[in-house]
Amino acid sequence: MDEITTASSSSSSSPAADPSTKDAKEKPQLLIVEDDEAFARTLARSFERRGYRVLQAASLPEVEALLTQHTPGYAVVDLKLKGDASGLACVQKLHAASEAMLIVVLTGFASIATAVEAVKLGACHYLAKPSNTDDIEAAFGLKAGDTGVDVTNRSSSLKTLEWERIHEVLAETGFNISETARRLGMHRRTLARKLEKQQVS
Repeated sequence: MDEITTASSSSSSSPAADPSTKDAKEKPQLLIVEDDEAFARTLARSFERRGYRVLQAASLPEVEALLTQHTPGYAVVDLKLKGDASGLACVQKLHAASEAMLIVVLTGFASIATAVEAVKLGACHYLAKPSNTDDIEAAFGLKAGDTGVDVTNRSSSLKTLEWERIHEVLAETGFNISETARRLGMHRRTLARKLEKQQVS
């Protein structure tokens, strides 16, 4: 937790009298929930250059531990974490900790079903990979909906419908591959191959 200090005219060595400490506290705090260490480090450095104080977590338990000491104003959450863990649980936990927190879900599992679930659980926006720091920062500013988005009459293909159904069930099962395959009446290896073909991560 950020150290709480009181100003004291008799102590020039107190943190409150240190301009660099004051500046650090005024910087917006951002939490990155990402289990790809290399990508997380790159993203963290990029946001730090933009003036953010960056925290990092790779799992729901790590997020829960950080929330006992910090309440970031911003968060970037990867939808698919190691061990078939779902970032949706992290979104839910973060939103419960602070309804004002702006949460962007970043994922290779781009689908209507997961986007809807992410927003229902508290995310302000949803971006498909690859997305860069500019995209994420812009998404933080898009809390309101855009009525100008084009509405098309294009029909969905059978493959698209199948993809959406798979992701709907994935979201329902917390991205448990085995349970998703069972509910879809599909062999686990078949489902795994379908996901690999989409190059999801």
